[in-house]
Amino acid sequence: MTTRPRPGQEVPDALDEMIAEFTEDNQDFPQLLLAAERRRALLHILAEQRKGRKLSQTRVAAAMRTSQPTLARLETTAADTKLSTVERFASALGYSVEYHL
Repeated sequence: MTTRPRPGQEVPDALDEMIAEFTEDNQDFPQLLLAAERRRALLHILAEQRKGRKLSQTRVAAAMRTSQPTLARLETTAADTKLSTVERFASALGYSVEYHL
């Protein structure tokens, strides 16, 4: 498979090459990657909302029935987070997650 640069890039980089390699092994990989990127973006937005409301991680974590360190990791890592966890985070801030097909 030919590696193509992402928008704004002139030449492919190591990430582009890795994506191409994984896609060769699993044709669903680009969609899986996109879904993970959307979850990460949503977690970032929720973290910014928490900070903007001046809510502590401890308070929001308690509302989620989890620990503050767990919420801190959720807000700062690129882990593949379960949708149920994202939904609990959103709910603790008064939001709901909606799905559209």
